[in-house]
Amino acid sequence: MAANLSGAAEAEAPEPAAGGHNLPALVLGVLLIVVIICGNLLVCLSVFTEKALKTTTNYFIVSLAVADLMLAVLVLPLFVFSEFQDGTWTLGTTVCDGLMTMDVMLCTASIFNLCAISIDRFIAVSIPLNYNRKHVDMRQTVLLSATWILALAVASPVMFGINNVPDRDPGECKLENDDYVLYSSVCSFFIPCPIMLLLYCGMFRGLRRWEEARKAKLRSSIQACRKLQEAAASLPPLASLPPPLPPIIEREPTDTPDEPSTFPSTDRPFTSSEYKDGPIRTVSFAEIRYNPDPHRRKRAKINSRERKAMKVLPVVVGAFLFCWTPFFVLHTMRARCRDCHVPPALMSVVTWLGYVNSALNPVIYTVFNTEFRNFFKKFLHRCCS
Repeated sequence: MAANLSGAAEAEAPEPAAGGHNLPALVLGVLLIVVIICGNLLVCLSVFTEKALKTTTNYFIVSLAVADLMLAVLVLPLFVFSEFQDGTWTLGTTVCDGLMTMDVMLCTASIFNLCAISIDRFIAVSIPLNYNRKHVDMRQTVLLSATWILALAVASPVMFGINNVPDRDPGECKLENDDYVLYSSVCSFFIPCPIMLLLYCGMFRGLRRWEEARKAKLRSSIQACRKLQEAAASLPPLASLPPPLPPIIEREPTDTPDEPSTFPSTDRPFTSSEYKDGPIRTVSFAEIRYNPDPHRRKRAKINSRERKAMKVLPVVVGAFLFCWTPFFVLHTMRARCRDCHVPPALMSVVTWLGYVNSALNPVIYTVFNTEFRNFFKKFLHRCCS
């Protein structure tokens, strides 16, 4: 909800240039818009073109990237224009209300997308057998839809005229109703953020328990192998053993070609005439394998790629909290505390910091995720060559 919520006219950007125009704000704003658009477009392209990146978690990341893209296209140009005009709004109250609506909705959608990712990851760790990792199922579709519907609901009062207060100054573009400022801040930030942090704590505790169970199973398997080796070492030499039993005859599977049997068939008695012209096949213990339902095992497994992806998400959440917490704290304090003085320059800094977060996520994916990094390198090399 950036400077638009705090009042673009009140935000004092860096040193304004002559003639009432703030050229540094214009340059910074244009660069920020370009970086956000290019970075988040690469994120969307990578997920939709790379097979390794087509996971349910990454579809939530695409939803987050779309919110950042829309912010760069629909909100930032008008905000930068207002900053370039030294904080003076010249586009009318109707455009201002549209800007406020999109600003609140898209910033809320970003937070709700992060919250939806935390819910999805918590479910994946807590009940892995019921979690679909290949395709977006109904539960994930509901989560994705709810993020945007709830974000629109939080922003809708601006569309319905809550900004039309008496004695409104058309030269300023901001949220005029202090009660709505508190409502939107609580719904968009102060409620979802603690929920998100609690879910991530639960997720990592579940991962730690899963890792401990996996290591315990590995230790028990090693101990069983050592006992077998010790038992084999204590057996008498082969010369003192009785003669071996006749070999087990295995019939060629013809009835079920898709599911070959690893055990000898007892459908019909053995007749020596069937095998007198060919070698007799035997079955060794290595050929007899236990093969449980592979689909169930695959769904219950949290693979190394998923664990690496989960480690990226806290970095994304941490960057978001670092960028947006100062703004929401100061923004709410200004609306509720009439005697509190917040310097306009400080409000401007935290506003720009919040917008910079939309450019950070692609950088985080590139640094911490191998699949994203490989795609970005390949795409940039293809473009440059």
